[in-house]
Amino acid sequence: MQVLSQRLHRLSLTFPKKQTVPAICVYHRVELATALDELGLRRSRPTLVLTGGANHLGQQAARRLKKFFRQCLVPLAEELQLTVIDGGTDSGVMRLMGQGRSAHKATFPLVGVAPACKVHLPQDVPSSGTYPLEPHHTHFILIPGAEWGTESPWIAQLATAIAGTAPSLTILINGGSVSLIDVQASLAEHRPVCVMAGTGRLADEIATAIRSPHTPIRPELEPVLQAGCQANGLSLMDWSKPTRELVAAFRERLTQSSGFPPTNNPNLTNPR
Repeated sequence: MQVLSQRLHRLSLTFPKKQTVPAICVYHRVELATALDELGLRRSRPTLVLTGGANHLGQQAARRLKKFFRQCLVPLAEELQLTVIDGGTDSGVMRLMGQGRSAHKATFPLVGVAPACKVHLPQDVPSSGTYPLEPHHTHFILIPGAEWGTESPWIAQLATAIAGTAPSLTILINGGSVSLIDVQASLAEHRPVCVMAGTGRLADEIATAIRSPHTPIRPELEPVLQAGCQANGLSLMDWSKPTRELVAAFRERLTQSSGFPPTNNPNLTNPR
C-alpha cells in the first residue's frame, strides 16, 4: 500500500483471475479531485451513475436485465466512452455492468465506490457483514462509513467532478433503500435521473407515483418526487422498449448539455 498523503492510501487489488485493479482510500470528499488524478481518471467526459438492485435484485430479474446491459448500456458506454460509476460490489446491477463490460471487451472506465468497512478486498479473509468487490471494474474508491448509503453523496460528487460541464446521467434500475439515497444525492447535484419503469421495486414505485399522482406513497418518496419533478430532474423510460429505441434515448441524454433539462413534459409536473 502506498501512502500518498495523510488522507489518501493507494492500493493495488489482485483478483482470483490475476487481474490487478488500482484502488484508493479517501477519507474526505475534498480530496476526490486528488484521488482522480492519482488513479489517472480523466475529467470533462460524459458520466453515467448506475444505481439499483444489489443482493435483493433476484436471479429472475438479473436474467431479464442481462440482455439490457449487454445490448444497450455496455455498448453505449463504449461508444461514448462514458465513465460509469456504481457501488462496486459483486452483486445485482453492479455485477451485470462489470460482467457485461468484460464480455464486450470494452475499454470505458468503470469505477466502484464503496464504504471500506462494508467490503472485503480480494486478498483478505471475508468477515461477517462484508461483501466482495466486482472484479471487472477498472478502479475502486474506498470511503469511510459503516453503513450502506454513506457512499451515495461520494458517488454523486465524484460524478460531478469527472463530468464537469460534460453531460451526466443517473439510471435507476430496480433498487431499494440505498438506491433511494443515491437518487436523492444525484438530484442534489442537479444530475438528471432516469427511472427504468418495469424493472421492479423502487423504480416501479417512483414510476407509479409519477404516472398516478393521486396514488398514496410512502413518506420516504415524497422529498424525491418533489425535488425531482419540480425541477424536471426525474424522467421515466420503459425498459421493455426495443433496444434501438433505448440506445437512441440514452445517447441523446448523454450527449446533450449537463444539468436538468427544460421543464416541458406535463407528466413530470408534481401535483402533490
